[in-house]
Amino acid sequence: MRENIVKVGQVRFGNDLPVAFIGGPCVIESESLLRTVGRALKKAAGKQGFVLKASYDKANRTSVKSYRGPGMEEGLRTLAKVAAELGVPCVTDVHEPQHAAIAARYVDMLQVPAFLSRQTDLLVACGRTGKAVNVKKGQFLSPHDMKHAVEKILSTGNRNILLTERGASFGYGNLVVDMRSYAIMRAFGFPVVHDATHCVQLPGGNGATTGGQRQFVRPIARAAAAVGVAGVFFETHPNPDKALSDGPNALALADVPSFLREVRRFDALSKELR
Repeated sequence: MRENIVKVGQVRFGNDLPVAFIGGPCVIESESLLRTVGRALKKAAGKQGFVLKASYDKANRTSVKSYRGPGMEEGLRTLAKVAAELGVPCVTDVHEPQHAAIAARYVDMLQVPAFLSRQTDLLVACGRTGKAVNVKKGQFLSPHDMKHAVEKILSTGNRNILLTERGASFGYGNLVVDMRSYAIMRAFGFPVVHDATHCVQLPGGNGATTGGQRQFVRPIARAAAAVGVAGVFFETHPNPDKALSDGPNALALADVPSFLREVRRFDALSKELR
């Protein structure tokens, strides 16, 4: 099957192309922090570029007391402003069908959270914007099931689709990455992305918050790159232990340059041997 190449701004995602990156803080904590992270990622990514990621609202936090973000209006304006300053494309999560068209006015790609990857109305609404759509595979879904998410978006005529593996539920409070998932989803003909930081989450592992094992981010990312992916998604923060969301599984910002170099080496070897 001929594979789609999806272009997000100047960044190209294709299963046979050099690996591309999507990165940023989990949630917009402040404009200054987003700018700091964005500048560091732009420098680390170099000429190939990257897609800046940040959420304006984390609607699926474990506890009602957890920080969710600045909200749609302020968050989208902040994300678009920083991305424009840096000259990079950007992506954000959307949680409800009516939010898709609004977010599409500010960002280059929409992202469907894993918990919502079966929500037909949301997938169709994202598809109708004409923007690229990155669908996170639900922890409860097999890679084969993602074909239905693809078909829902294709029903709108939109072929700018990415599929992201972020781990599958392995009992309670644990995730595991099945490396077969990448090959299975590649067969649908669309770029496949590895979520390097969410796949090491321990959902609800800290009681009222989600835990994580960031020490496994790099080895699992190396494995995914060796199997072959179009892109790698990751969340990062200058001080992950102080992050307002998903800190336990986030990469330290200072470690990003070496992480990108490492992933690129494995990616290049994998694609050379195909």
